[in-house]
Amino acid sequence: MSDATDRGITVTEIAPMDQPIDASAETTAAFVGRALRGPLDTPILIRNFAEFGRRFGGFWPGSSLGSAVEQFFEHGGRQVYVIRVANNARGAMICLPAEHGALVLRAVEPGSAEQIRAAVDYDGIDKDDESLFNLTLQRVAPDTGLVLDQEIFRRLTCDADSDRYVEGVLLSSSLVRMQSPLPTHRPIATRTEYIQPAQSGTDGLALSDYDLVGSASRGTGIFALNQVEQIDVLYMPPPEIGRVPGPAAVLAAELYCRKRGAMLILDPPEEWKSTYDAIRGIREAGYANSDAISYFPRAIVRDDKKARPIAIGGALAGLLCKLDRLHGPWEDLDQRGFALNRELVPAIDIFSSDAHLLVKEGLNVIAGKNPGHTMFCGSVTLAHGTQVGDEFGSLTTRRLCLMITNAIDRATRWAVFDPNSTAARERIVNKVHAFMCALSDAGAFKDDHFLVQCDAGTRRKPVDPDRGITVLLAFHPAGSDETISLTIQQTAARCRVATTAFAPVRAEVA
Repeated sequence: MSDATDRGITVTEIAPMDQPIDASAETTAAFVGRALRGPLDTPILIRNFAEFGRRFGGFWPGSSLGSAVEQFFEHGGRQVYVIRVANNARGAMICLPAEHGALVLRAVEPGSAEQIRAAVDYDGIDKDDESLFNLTLQRVAPDTGLVLDQEIFRRLTCDADSDRYVEGVLLSSSLVRMQSPLPTHRPIATRTEYIQPAQSGTDGLALSDYDLVGSASRGTGIFALNQVEQIDVLYMPPPEIGRVPGPAAVLAAELYCRKRGAMLILDPPEEWKSTYDAIRGIREAGYANSDAISYFPRAIVRDDKKARPIAIGGALAGLLCKLDRLHGPWEDLDQRGFALNRELVPAIDIFSSDAHLLVKEGLNVIAGKNPGHTMFCGSVTLAHGTQVGDEFGSLTTRRLCLMITNAIDRATRWAVFDPNSTAARERIVNKVHAFMCALSDAGAFKDDHFLVQCDAGTRRKPVDPDRGITVLLAFHPAGSDETISLTIQQTAARCRVATTAFAPVRAEVA
């Protein structure tokens, strides 16, 4: 394994050098998909489904994002970043009449459910001044008409040379932007009335892979998550009924997760109807990635004979977050308290012999006939059974390694800027050792022996800006038969993680 986190020119917050490493940090998920309303390509932290409804419009037949978020919270998730993406969606347009022309405003957030309105007045403006005006903007709930947001901009002008030039001032608005051409005179006062949109917003077309991926340079799609310091789980719900993200989106998401130290959840295609379909499909797809997790079969709503199999990646994300909070990523999901809710059962029954074949291919199995007892079984990644490294075919081992390396990365970034390299290395060893002790006490390791070294044999050498500081770890994960040895190389530009081919002698925890 060799993973690199390239921080490029982004501004990264560095943890204080004396702050201990948190061994019980909350796992953070991120979902990318289509929604009725909300800001585009902007990560919004959501803490319950009601908040998702207020910000993004709740359930919508045109997207599975709402169902995925509901599943997440129903299955123990507590916080998820939601990224709204769209394909040629358009914001509503308001035209404010002026003496010559009109002031045209376009809603920042596109979509048919984004209801905005505007009003113009001259209150507090000298009667002889015919250039200034006040603008009030409101977002209203489409179902109740209640005002959700309001912005008031006073003493605006259409004079491009003024510091109150309307186009520049509205750049701070979260509701609208101005469109050219600008009228030569200020808009006419609307008295007590509000001007409604002359053109409604549109929801656009179904998402393509390229809408989900977005652009790294513009920070759109999955790359909008560059604004978030930490993500642990990434999920792209099916962009429309009967379709999962295609190879282009999956490959880009896999690479992104590798750089961010996160797990990618992939849903099985709806056309997989049997164990044979699933095995053939996963082989043809060619997925062999230790940072990806998938499952088979989908689920159905119990007692609904006409129910269509549904993707449950949102439920899996919620259960992983719950597992980390209550126990730790080194434990299996297949245990009491981590079943799917009582309304969900497997779309098809899987025999034990077939379950073994699916797990061998890297697919976790949804099993359990009784309501409230349906579990994710297998604890494997999509690297299971490949030459990528059998130790990371284990989901528990891979997630424990990601947790450790991500935590150490965030806690040691300061070291490459510390002129006292010897003292920096000593502090790193002490911090990481205390962190590993905490994990050992929590049951993350099979025994009480592990190794922590920082640039062994080079303690008296100055820190090379290109080489940085290297931490060597060796430990035996609780769910593994093998000792894991990792090197974490921290430089000013990036953090690189790699497995080593040897297992150094490990010391017993004091």
